[in-house]
Amino acid sequence: MPQPFHLAIPVDDLSAAAEFYGDLLGCDRGRSSEHWIDWDFFGHQLVTHLVNAMPSPPEFNQVDNHQVPVPHFGVVLTMEQWRTLATRLEAAHIEFVIKPYIRFKGQPGEQATMFFIDPAGNALEFKAFASIDQLFAS
Repeated sequence: MPQPFHLAIPVDDLSAAAEFYGDLLGCDRGRSSEHWIDWDFFGHQLVTHLVNAMPSPPEFNQVDNHQVPVPHFGVVLTMEQWRTLATRLEAAHIEFVIKPYIRFKGQPGEQATMFFIDPAGNALEFKAFASIDQLFAS
């Protein structure tokens, strides 16, 4: 198993971050203070840090005929986990930047993907592969 990554991101409302990462995405809450919250982000350490003002919103780059927000972050899930999360987000009426779909269909690196924005404006991508061997396919 790979070592977990650590990522700290800015948020302008810790309560909204708690609802989004804890309640909606189902991440377990770790240590916290009035300025930050640690999250078990699918086995990785994500920290939401309270800031007075958010950095510039993401720009966009075209990938597979879709406008992908840059920067963005997320995790590679199993296909079952990805479908479960997509269903949960759709039921919650999340506004997707890119709705769940299969990208690069029939090509190397074929993957399920979806993009959405957290309440603070951070862009997230979740993806899955029918075969994890396709993760770095070229």
